[in-house]
Amino acid sequence: MLCSPTFHRFIPMTSTRIQLKQLHQSNFKAALMASTMSLRILAANASRAPRNFHSSARAFVKVGDKIPSIEGLVEASPGNKVDLGEETKSGISTIIGVPAAFSPACSESHIPGYINHPKLKEAGKVFVVAVNDPFVTKAWGVSLDPTGSSGIRFLGDPTAKFTEALDLTFDGTAIFGGPRSKRYALQVKDGKVVSVHVEPDNTGLDISAAEKVL
Repeated sequence: MLCSPTFHRFIPMTSTRIQLKQLHQSNFKAALMASTMSLRILAANASRAPRNFHSSARAFVKVGDKIPSIEGLVEASPGNKVDLGEETKSGISTIIGVPAAFSPACSESHIPGYINHPKLKEAGKVFVVAVNDPFVTKAWGVSLDPTGSSGIRFLGDPTAKFTEALDLTFDGTAIFGGPRSKRYALQVKDGKVVSVHVEPDNTGLDISAAEKVL
């Protein structure tokens, strides 16, 4: 008889524990389901994200692309605008991109290599493009080719619009203070790119050198 009351008091405690355990299990399952659902939503969004990215982003200029008609290129002065889409729409042309006018590799090797190359005439119309203002590119052109006998034209792309349209910019803030052009050379025929030579490290001088392009 003495045990009965104790036994009866123990029953409700056990029942309560069972209920609490069931409640915890129920809450755990609900939390697990919510977590699983969240992961599924994240996975679905992640799987869609690359498709959205690729639908809007593009790789840099490739063979077969048309040279874009972009406002922003200037020659010798801000008012003398140049449309390379128009300039290259017929015949053979070569567009050379450089990181900076007056930089050592550009001034000592890259552009002089084209100016002095025996096959320069076979390159057709030749344009050098730098993300600089037109006064800088004009002065640079005069320093490299004082008489202008090579026929190479030096263009400024001060806002980098043309270079960005080709997806050939890189972050040059640490050295140049802002975005700059990768070093490259494009051969163009009748307005379309027929060969692409872009330096993989942005500023090196190898595959875009005159002896590799002409």
